[in-house]
Amino acid sequence: MEASKYPSLQHETKVKSWIIGISIVIPLVVAILIFMPAKITSLGDWVYFLPHLNAVVNTAASAALILGLIFVKNKKYSYHGATMTVAFVLGALFLVSYVVYHGAAESTKFGGEGMIRSVYYFLLITHIVLAAVALFPILFAYYYGYTDQRDKHRKVVKFAYPIWLYVSISGVIVYLMISPYYTH
Repeated sequence: MEASKYPSLQHETKVKSWIIGISIVIPLVVAILIFMPAKITSLGDWVYFLPHLNAVVNTAASAALILGLIFVKNKKYSYHGATMTVAFVLGALFLVSYVVYHGAAESTKFGGEGMIRSVYYFLLITHIVLAAVALFPILFAYYYGYTDQRDKHRKVVKFAYPIWLYVSISGVIVYLMISPYYTH
């Protein structure tokens, strides 16, 4: 008898609990690191390179997300899965780098004035809000895709994909706008 490709109800319940937990804990940890009064200065000056690395990683993740869409539209499902896994891994790498940076460095203040300041803060605020909620649908979309639960995957991706792509691209734009104001 062939084993089912779908996870058992007990396994799926456990995975869903983990996804929900991770989706709550990570934004809380990021918020704590950003707003904590004393930074972890023992890491050294190398952390000031991380925003630049993060922009490269986010650009690559954006490219992988766009390629993933192209592949799925052309029914190249194995390529779609591979590029979405690349985007997922890049997102995880970005998150670790982001947490390290914000745990060690003070946030940079945007120095632009006039209309560009409004544009910057609109992008920044929408980026932050959507990034805080993005992990939840992204993890479910990835899990359903990985376990070949295509109907569930399609339903979640309708929300997860545009949020993920917006967060990824807006992160690069926010970086480009604030990078002239980095002091290190």
